[in-house]
Amino acid sequence: MAFEPHVPEIAGVIQLAVAPVFMLTAVGAILAAFNIRLGRAVDRRRVLEERLPRMPQAELASAQLELATIARRIRFVYLSILFAVVSGLFISLLIVGAFLGAFVRADLSTAIGAMFIFAMLALIACLLLFLREIFLAVSTPRHVPR
Repeated sequence: MAFEPHVPEIAGVIQLAVAPVFMLTAVGAILAAFNIRLGRAVDRRRVLEERLPRMPQAELASAQLELATIARRIRFVYLSILFAVVSGLFISLLIVGAFLGAFVRADLSTAIGAMFIFAMLALIACLLLFLREIFLAVSTPRHVPR
């Protein structure tokens, strides 16, 4: 395998790499949304934990139940972020593999295809976990001080 870059092949790879780059941009936007949701859940947990020592006994059970749900939500968002990052890494490796294959004139189509499949599986897992977090957020009653 000689290292001989050829402009027409590289130009073709650049054209083919545009779609994964857009996908990488979408994953970045998803990560930004997850980061905001994670921050809001952590902020709500801090507020509840701060109020917990001063709460009347009648409100403690409700607040502790919400804290447990928030902990589950944080875990789901964290896992969503993890899978989104894994998806982004596979997309990046796919782009690198496409260019590397063009530079060394090697057939990396199987590896590139596998990376795309793994990127999509990670993205699917990310979105399913996020859907679960949304369900928890919507279906959980919020503790309201009396």
